[in-house]
Order: sequence, then structure tokens, then C-alpha cells
Amino acid sequence: MARKAKQNIEDVALEEQKSGKIQWFLFAIVIPVIFSILVTIIVMTYYGVNVFEKTKEISDKISMPVFQTDEKQKEKTTTDYNQKIVDLQAEIKDKEAEIQSLESIIDSRDKNLQKIEAEKEQLQKEINEFKQTQTTSDVETKEIVKTYETMSAKKAAPIITQMSDDDAIQILANLKPATLAKVLEQMDPEDAARLTKKLQSQS
Repeated sequence: MARKAKQNIEDVALEEQKSGKIQWFLFAIVIPVIFSILVTIIVMTYYGVNVFEKTKEISDKISMPVFQTDEKQKEKTTTDYNQKIVDLQAEIKDKEAEIQSLESIIDSRDKNLQKIEAEKEQLQKEINEFKQTQTTSDVETKEIVKTYETMSAKKAAPIITQMSDDDAIQILANLKPATLAKVLEQMDPEDAARLTKKLQSQS
């Protein structure tokens, strides 16, 4: 029983101690602060200052820089992105112009190559035609020479002297040496000398 009574006394003492601390906190800190705020409000109101509006202004000033900073940051980021897009679009246009220029150069080269190829084919065709003509001419010359070989020198000499010197030389150059000697013997000495000289210069 005595123990229980003692415990009750201790509990009451603890409660009183706790309530004493709360009271001290209220009287030493909370009440003076509230009193100071009230006095400040009364004084400011007396001097014509609207405390609530002033409080709102101060609050706005504190919060505004944060919001302004965010807005400015967003605006700056948007401007940077827009500028980057403009720069990239300009770069794309430059690349497209460069591609068109290169394509134009390639087309021009292709046309030049086609022209050169056509000229080459034309030249080759002309060479083939010339070779064919030359071959035909050689065949014809051989046939003519064979004819003069079978003729007598007396008949061949006057005919050859009536030809142009080039045609005469072409025939004489292809005659056998023995036949050539006989034909030249039957010619006028001046014709024989002239044609002999040309034959020597050709050989």
C-alpha cells in the first residue's frame, strides 16, 4: 500500500514537472513572440501600413525570384533549342545544295564520258572502214599488177606513162624486178628517169 502511494506521488511529481516545462516554454518564448508580433502589427497599423498586404509583398518577393528563374531558364532553354533547330535546318540546306552540286558534276561527267565513248566508236568505225577500203584497194592493186605482169612491156609502158605519177609508182613498185626493167626500157627516157627517181625515194 505504501509502495503504491509512493508511486502515485512520483507520477504526480513527473506530471507537474512536465507541465512546469510546458508552462515555462509558453511564458518564456511563445507568449513574448506573440506579444511582439501583436505590438508590431499595432504599431505598423498606426503608421498606416497594411500589414497583410506588406506580408503578401514580402512573400511574393521571396517566391518571385524562384519562379522568375524557372521562367527565364525555360525561356533560355526554348531559345537555345529554337536556335539549334535553325542551325541544323541551315546545315541541312547546305548539305542539300552540296549534293545537288555533286550530282550536277556527276551528270556532266557522265555526259562527257558518253560523248567521248561515241567519238571513240565513230573513230573506230572510220578506222575499220579505212582498213576495209585499204584492203580492197590492195586487192585491186594486186589484180591490176597481175594484169600488167601478163602484158608485154611494149604495151604496158605507154599505158603507165599516161597515168598520174602516184598511180604509176603504185603499179611499178609491185611489179617483179625483171618485168619492171622491161617496162622502163620501153618508156621514154625522161619518163623512165622521173619514175625511177620516185621509186627510189619511196623505197
